[in-house]
Amino acid sequence: MAREKRSPRELEALWKEKDMSQGRTVDTMVVILRTRGCCWSKKGGCHMCGYNSASSPVVSSEDLMAQLQSAMDRYQNEPFVKIYTSGSFLDEQEIPLDVRDEAFRLFSGTERLLFESRPEFVNRETVAGLPGQVTVALGLESANDTILQESIHKGFSVADHRRAAQVLQDAGLGIRNYVLLKPPYLSERIAIRDALETIRFASPYSTEISVNPLNVQRGTVVERLWKRAEYRPPWIWSLMKVMEEGWTEGGPRIMSSPSGGGTARGVHNCGSCDQDLLKAIERFSFNQDVGELQGHDCDCRGTWERTMEAETALGTSVDLDRGLKNDLAV
Repeated sequence: MAREKRSPRELEALWKEKDMSQGRTVDTMVVILRTRGCCWSKKGGCHMCGYNSASSPVVSSEDLMAQLQSAMDRYQNEPFVKIYTSGSFLDEQEIPLDVRDEAFRLFSGTERLLFESRPEFVNRETVAGLPGQVTVALGLESANDTILQESIHKGFSVADHRRAAQVLQDAGLGIRNYVLLKPPYLSERIAIRDALETIRFASPYSTEISVNPLNVQRGTVVERLWKRAEYRPPWIWSLMKVMEEGWTEGGPRIMSSPSGGGTARGVHNCGSCDQDLLKAIERFSFNQDVGELQGHDCDCRGTWERTMEAETALGTSVDLDRGLKNDLAV
């Protein structure tokens, strides 16, 4: 089915939700701007990302200003505002400086303002102009360069991410790091290990860490694998294990808000326990009580455990410090 043609002056989406700000649960407005798209998508993009379908070939500053005004018309003084694009808010080719400054002006009264950027757009010059209530979300995904390049096709290195995170940290700004659970070509067991290693790497550079279980988006490499039964999204049991073992007292907030949770394209178990476990994950994301992740059971837990035992028996162990080598098997 062809995508409905939409005006570049029209927001891609806007909704209200709950999130955390200054240690408490607050009302949050989420704005999805319709931009010309992620610069990396024009070079092939990430294997799991289909968000560039929300872009328009030509979007002017005036179009983006109109979108911001539409968002402002629905703003009800929520303390937390998130402004997402299909790429990087700090990319001047996607969000021109005058639009960026207007967004900061319109939402200057918020106590927290979050947007996303690739690390190549984070430098001391761009950061110097950011308001103090800003949190920048960085899509680290994995702290393993082989996985970043071969499995995800991310287009930057762990060192690139570390440099950007250090710049933001030095400026005293908030940092939300994204960790991808189960990139393509990884077994369930290796995916868990990689996510935990990534959390440990990112923790010193993070205000909070969002564990994002991969969901199968349309028109992506992952969707092609999934349709051939060569990829299964992660189990909810895996997500709970990563969050429980990745959390540390006094460390960054560990959170997850899975897209497509409980569906065939998203993180899921057998169907019987999915919603109860996803609610437990949501509670933990807010209260950081690891007890929320413990004591759960279902017949499918044994299937999950046996799956990972079988992977071990087949010899799919890997030294993540040395790369994936022969474990990059579809």
